[in-house]
Amino acid sequence: MAHPDIRVAAVGTALPGPLVDNATLIRRFGLAPVWEQWIDAFVGTKSRHFAVDLDTGEIVYSLADLAETAARQAMDRAGIAAADVDLMVMGSATPDDLMPATVNHVADRLGVDGIPTYQLLSGCTGAYQALDIAAAALASGRHRTALVLGGDNCARFLDLDMDLEHAPPDLQVNVMLFGDGAGAAVLTTDPAPGRPVLRTVFHRMVGLGRPPGQVVRWRGAIPSDEPVASEDFKAIEEYAPQMTSEALGELLERLDWQPVDLDYIMPPQLSGEMTRRVVERLGVPGAEEINVVDEIANTANALPFFLLDRLLPMMQPGERAAGVSIEASKWIKAGYALELTDAASGDW
Repeated sequence: MAHPDIRVAAVGTALPGPLVDNATLIRRFGLAPVWEQWIDAFVGTKSRHFAVDLDTGEIVYSLADLAETAARQAMDRAGIAAADVDLMVMGSATPDDLMPATVNHVADRLGVDGIPTYQLLSGCTGAYQALDIAAAALASGRHRTALVLGGDNCARFLDLDMDLEHAPPDLQVNVMLFGDGAGAAVLTTDPAPGRPVLRTVFHRMVGLGRPPGQVVRWRGAIPSDEPVASEDFKAIEEYAPQMTSEALGELLERLDWQPVDLDYIMPPQLSGEMTRRVVERLGVPGAEEINVVDEIANTANALPFFLLDRLLPMMQPGERAAGVSIEASKWIKAGYALELTDAASGDW
């Protein structure tokens, strides 16, 4: 039985607060100016946005705030109303609360009710997992229009009073790597001329017997000397390029595509420097790289939507694009592919 085409009807994104460049970040933590050169050379990310006021520590934007903004933008661009949405799926590693689910707060704000909602607790591949669930539901014929959300507010876990200069290297790297943001996409099986078809999406855990590469701890009121987040950056440097190459290979094999068939590649966006290494390993020199990590840092589950927001206005009829992602927590690889089958119409 043939499944209906699932099209990406529109995308929306949201960033909190003013841009925070590397010079601003090192001044806030009382670091010497030489640290700016270290960030440029080792991390390769120039700037980011935080949902927290760095001067006061106040959380200025919740994840629900950002996701609502991104969702409204996507819905406006797609020309749909709340009554048209019959499924919502959200991926995040940092929901506002354990309960109620952030996706339900967003639905309430949008005026969406009486539909299935899902929230996935996952790192950088959470948005891919959300796309997978939404696509499967649409392909089943049970739903017609899905609103897929992804985002993270990592800055609220920062200890703004920490002695960053003498902190463990993994904590130093985490402060430099991440930014906050949210994104949304409208997927539909309704006719949507000029919108790309989602050809496939997949994700899989491949961390059997392998220690986690990143840990974010939830301990409630229980005191602990352990940091909230820790990261084995050396392990990520070792495994991420290989896992990304494997993910792209699996994606192409599913579709019987060759690397030369790709017009655009959206690689993992851990950091500017790591992304450059990953792209070199992928071996798709004919594909144009879509990259935003230098500008907004690693926004985790928001990143796929920022990449799509940049990609979609560029695509021409007949062109193909692939996105791949790696999550280091328990080592997950994911990917999806798009193809524009007819002439673009309207504004993105």
